[in-house]
Amino acid sequence: MIKETHKFQRKELQLKSLLEITQAINENQSEAVLLNIFKFTCLVHLNIKALILYVAKQGAFENKISHGVKGNVPKLISADQVVDEKATGELRLELEEQYSFAELETYLPVYHKDKMLAILFLKRKDLSLDLDLNFTQALTNILVVALENKRFARKQLEQEILNREIAIASQVQQMLFPAELPIDKELKAKVTYLPHSMVGGDYYDLIRKSKDEVYFCIADVSGKGISAALLMSNFQAALRTLLRSDADLEMVVKQLNYTLFENTNGERFITFFLGYFNFKTRKLTYVNAGHNPPLLYRDEAEKAENLDAGTTILGAFDELPFLEIGMREKLTDFSLHLYTDGLTEAMNPSGEEFGEERLEKFIYKNGGLDPDDFHRKFLKKINTFSKDVPLRDDLTLLSLKFQ
Repeated sequence: MIKETHKFQRKELQLKSLLEITQAINENQSEAVLLNIFKFTCLVHLNIKALILYVAKQGAFENKISHGVKGNVPKLISADQVVDEKATGELRLELEEQYSFAELETYLPVYHKDKMLAILFLKRKDLSLDLDLNFTQALTNILVVALENKRFARKQLEQEILNREIAIASQVQQMLFPAELPIDKELKAKVTYLPHSMVGGDYYDLIRKSKDEVYFCIADVSGKGISAALLMSNFQAALRTLLRSDADLEMVVKQLNYTLFENTNGERFITFFLGYFNFKTRKLTYVNAGHNPPLLYRDEAEKAENLDAGTTILGAFDELPFLEIGMREKLTDFSLHLYTDGLTEAMNPSGEEFGEERLEKFIYKNGGLDPDDFHRKFLKKINTFSKDVPLRDDLTLLSLKFQ
């Protein structure tokens, strides 16, 4: 009779324990609250004197609960140190000598779909009484799965917030680009912009300062994502402010470099090409700051020319170590093709890059085409080359045809 009464009392305590933990889960209590309820339940309602709970976290097991243990136990156990002998049903911990679990009686591994989510180490309060390991393991499983679900929900929420931030950054970045490119008798422009992700690191612009003057540029900021987009937006604002003034190309580039270095302490940089053309004097001046050299196409030339005069990348030094202003005069009926390295680094299934040589040959054969036709033909060319191999970087191609 006494034995039956004890059995009934134990079942009653187990039911109470189960109700307490499930109620806390249903109320969406915090992780700290759930862990405290579990510890209290084990110590008060179950025959447990000491316990340690390790929960899986990014390739390791983290100590979440430690009570009644006098010895030195680690805060974190690497997953590589946990050897699960499934053949014998034993668990072996390969720990450093200073750590020991000898004072604890037993352990209970907690699995979910063959994945070990936790390890519970126990010591009984009354050695004359049995410990219901099946119930204790089931209760631990409920707790650990609840913690896993909370972690997953938190991660999902963080991802949703990040996705919203990226979408906003992408919209902001699109606003940096010209709403329309000129298509008239003097100048026709066309761009192909293929971002590697929602927020790219490429930037291009075209600013018609007056009837006779036009500025055009292309840039590539180091890094990706929101930070790259923010850096590029600041860069664009500074550039447009400078171009509205009477500053020459040398002053514009030096000031952009100074501003970028001051804002990033030399930890981020931008490759940049800025060109200026005067329709009246037919003179082109430009600065190439470490960017892929744009290609100048003229019908009478034997090949496309690289526009590489300029300086080094912007933002790497507080003062530019050298600076050369490039110049071409008496230009009539010519085309310029500006691009970022995502174009030349596009790969085919064999791991071969598209490369500068292929681009130069393509431009030499087709550089005089109308920009729309040129881009249509180029996209066909690079798609045939890459055969659906994903881009490794943003791809931008800006073509300008001057007449």
